[in-house]
Amino acid sequence: MTIGLTTLVERYLTERRTLGFQLRSAAYSLRSLAEYVRRTRHRGPLTLEVMAEWARLDSHASVDPRTWARRLKQLRSFARWMQQFEPATEVPDDTIFGRLPERQAPHIYSPDEVQQLLAAARELGPSPGLRGLIYETLFGLIASCGLRLSEALSLTVADVDLRRGVLTIRRTKFAKSRQVPLHPSTAKALGRYRWTRDLAGASRDDDAPFFIGTRGHLFGKRISVHQVDSVFAKLRNDLGWINRGTHHAPRIHDLRHTFVVRRILLWQQHGVDVDEAMLALSTYVGHAMVTNTYWYLQAVPELMAVAAKRFESCMPELSHA
Repeated sequence: MTIGLTTLVERYLTERRTLGFQLRSAAYSLRSLAEYVRRTRHRGPLTLEVMAEWARLDSHASVDPRTWARRLKQLRSFARWMQQFEPATEVPDDTIFGRLPERQAPHIYSPDEVQQLLAAARELGPSPGLRGLIYETLFGLIASCGLRLSEALSLTVADVDLRRGVLTIRRTKFAKSRQVPLHPSTAKALGRYRWTRDLAGASRDDDAPFFIGTRGHLFGKRISVHQVDSVFAKLRNDLGWINRGTHHAPRIHDLRHTFVVRRILLWQQHGVDVDEAMLALSTYVGHAMVTNTYWYLQAVPELMAVAAKRFESCMPELSHA
C-alpha cells in the first residue's frame, strides 16, 4: 500500500461527509487507528489482528469485550472502502468479540440530577465571568429541547429567535434542517444568557456563534465538542452519579435521551395517544425515521412498562386471564 493510512482515513471521511454523514465518533476512532498503526510501525494491509489489538486499547482501559466490539464496529465501513486500494484488507465481524445489541441503554437522568448538573455548571470559574453561565445554558438547552451537542454548538446568533421563541437547527446529522419551538422558560434562560454574552463584548453578527469560548484568543469563537466533553466529564466525576445505563458513564447525549423518555412518560400520564404523537416527537428531535423514536419503547426500562400497558389494553383477555 503506497498511500499512507492517515491520508486514506482523511480521504474516506471527506467522501462520506459530502454524502451528509458527520462521522464525529468514527473520525476519532479512525484517526486513533491510523496513529496506532504509525506508532507500532505496522506494514502491509490492515489485518483483524491489528484492528483487534487497537480495539482493546480504549481510553478508559476497559476489559469489557462489548466495548472492544463497539470500537471494532466503527472500522467496518472504512475497511470495506479500503479494499479498493488494498484488496487484502480484512473486514472485522462479530466473531472476534461477539455480537453487540443494536443499541445500548442510555442513562436516564432524574430531575434532581439535571438540576445538580446545571447548578455545578453555574459555579464554573473564573468568577466573575461568563463561563459558568455558558455551560449552564448549554446543558439546560440540551436537556429542555433534546438537541444533539453538535446542534447546540452550531447555533449562530441568527438561529436563536428569542422574539418568536424558535431555534433553527441547520443541516443536522442527516443533512436536514428543522425549527424547534422553545418553552417560555427556555427562551427566558436563553435571553438572559444572550444579554450577558453581548454585554461581555461578543459579536452580535448573525453568523457569530451563539455559545462562545471565553479564554484569551478563544473569546467569541465557537466552543469545540472536545472542550464541552472535558468540562462535562469533570462535573460528572465531581457529582458522583451512579450510572444506570450500559455506556461506561452518563453522557451529555443522555440528556437528549432523557428528554425523549420524559416526554413519552408525560404523554402516557396525561392519556395522550402515544402512537399519534410519536411522529411529532420524531420530527422535533430530528430523527431520520420514526422507528428511531420507537426504539425507546423497547430499550429503556422506564418505557417498557408503558409498552406493556399498551399491549394489555389491546389484549384485554390476557390481562384478565
